Amino acid sequence: MSVLYIALPVALVIALIAIITFVTQVRNGQYDDLDTPQYRMLFDDEAKDKTNQAEESTRTDRSSQAED
Repeated sequence: MSVLYIALPVALVIALIAIITFVTQVRNGQYDDLDTPQYRMLFDDEAKDKTNQAEESTRTDRSSQAED
């Protein structure tokens, strides 16, 4: 029975910390957009690849013009 005098306040403090942490994260916008990041990773590589290809073709064009 005396364990309850220790376990109950400890459990309440842990629950209070969890609630405060959750409310703080909601106010900071942590949970505003949960869908976009999982789809964003699918499209970033494609856009970067096109940019890299364009930069490489520009470099080869410049180097061939410099040789002429």
